[in-house]
Amino acid sequence: MVFKWFFIFGFKYQKLFTAYLSIREGNMKSISHNLSVIVLIVLFILTATYVNSADVTLNIAWAEWDPANFLVQLAKDFTKETGIKVVVDQIPWGQFETKVFTTFAAKPDTYDIVIGDSQWLGKGAVGGHYLDLTDWMKSKKIDTTISPMVLKYLGEYPKGSGKYYAVPAETDCNGFAYRKDLFEDPKEKQAFKKKYGYELAVPKTYKELKDIAEFFHRPKANPPLYGIALWLAKDYDAITMGFQQVMWSYGGSYGDEKTFKVQGILNSKAGIEALQYYVDLAKFTPPGSENYYWNESLTALQQGKVAMGMDFFAFFPGLVSKEKSKVYDKVGFFAGPAGPAGRYISIGGQGMSVSKHSKKQAEALKFIEWFCKEQNQLKWAKLGGFPANAKVLQSKEFQTIAPYNPAFVESMKYVRDFWAVPEYAELLQKCQIHWNAAVTGQKTPKQAMDDLARDHEAIFKKAGYLK
Repeated sequence: MVFKWFFIFGFKYQKLFTAYLSIREGNMKSISHNLSVIVLIVLFILTATYVNSADVTLNIAWAEWDPANFLVQLAKDFTKETGIKVVVDQIPWGQFETKVFTTFAAKPDTYDIVIGDSQWLGKGAVGGHYLDLTDWMKSKKIDTTISPMVLKYLGEYPKGSGKYYAVPAETDCNGFAYRKDLFEDPKEKQAFKKKYGYELAVPKTYKELKDIAEFFHRPKANPPLYGIALWLAKDYDAITMGFQQVMWSYGGSYGDEKTFKVQGILNSKAGIEALQYYVDLAKFTPPGSENYYWNESLTALQQGKVAMGMDFFAFFPGLVSKEKSKVYDKVGFFAGPAGPAGRYISIGGQGMSVSKHSKKQAEALKFIEWFCKEQNQLKWAKLGGFPANAKVLQSKEFQTIAPYNPAFVESMKYVRDFWAVPEYAELLQKCQIHWNAAVTGQKTPKQAMDDLARDHEAIFKKAGYLK
C-alpha cells in the first residue's frame, strides 16, 4: 500500500513541479499566477506529509483487558484521519510492569506510548523514561479540559508540583455492585428493619455496609449466599486497593507526604481500627476470598453468589452482560460509602506517557492530543471506556450510556491514590504482605500496622527521604 501511494503521489509531484516551472518560465506578473504557485507548493507539502505519515506506526504498551481493545477500535479513526498506524501491545497484568521497565532497559525505543498505572509516575519520570508533558499540555490547553482530581492522580509528579508526565487515558476507581432483587424484596426489607432498626437500602456508611453484609451472609442456604465480595489477595495491589479507602475514611493515612514520617501515622489508632473493621467485614465473604481481586470478585457477582461486591468500574460491563452474567438484569451500583472521618475512594485507571526514548515523539503527542478531543472522549465512552474530559463526564449522554456511569461520576469526587514515588513497588509489596496477614488471621490488625509502619520507614530512610 505504501509503495502504491508513493507511486501515485510521485507522479503527482512530477506534474506539480512541471506546472510550477511552466508558470515560472512565463515570467509571472499577475497576483493570480503567484497564488497558483503557492497553492501548488502547499499541495506538494501536504501530499508529502501524508506519505510520511503512512510510513509511521505508533507502538503502545498497555495491559491485557477490554479497554485496550476499545483503544484499538478507536485508533482506527485516528489512522483514517492521519495515516499513522497504531499498534497496542496487550501485556498480561501479572507481567505488565516488569515487561515495560525491562523493555525500557533492553530496547528503550520499543514503545512510543506507555499507558501505565499512576504509581509508576515517579519511577518513569525519575528513571528518565517518561517525557515531561507539562509545557506541551498547557500549550494545547489539554490540562483545562481534564477533571482536576483525575489529572492530579493520573498525571502529576511529584504531587503538587504542577509537572505532568502522563495524560489520563482510562479513568477508573473502586466501586460497588449490589443485587437489586434482594434489596427490594419486601420480606427482606421487613426482616432487615426488624433486626437493625432502619430501612434496607444502598449503604451510605461503612457501618451500614457491614450490617447489610452480615444480614445477607447465608453460607448454609441452598444455594449459599454470601454477604460481600472484597479484594483481599496478596497479589500485586489487591488488598491495598480494597482496604486503603477504608483506612482513609476512618481518618488513617500512609504518612506525612512532605517529611515521609510514617510511625504514629500509618499505625495510628484510626488506622488500626480501620483494619480491624476490614478484617471483621471479611468474615462475610465467600470461601477462598483471601485470594480475591477484581476477577474473582466479578465472577462471584456474575454468578449471584454475593449480595454486594467491590470491583473496578472498568469491569462492570461484564456484570451487565446477558452472555456473561446470571444477574445481568438484577444489579445496581453505588459509590464507596463514608467512614467516621469522611469519604475516600481508591482511584484506578492509567495515564498515557510518551517514552523519552521514542523516535516518534511528535506522532505520539499528536495521538494523545487527538484522543483528548471532546468528540473522541465521547466515542471512547460509547465503546466502554471511562473518559477524563470533565464536560463528557458531567454530560447527560455519558451518564445514560451505562447503568453504572452515575455511580462512577459520584465516586470520582472522592478519589485518592497510593504513594507515587519511585520506590512504590517496595512500599506496595509490604502493604500486601502485612494486610493480607491480618485478614487471614496470621497477625492482629495492630501487629500488621506496626510492622508495616516499620517497613515503610526503613524504605524511606534507605531512599534518603527520611532522616
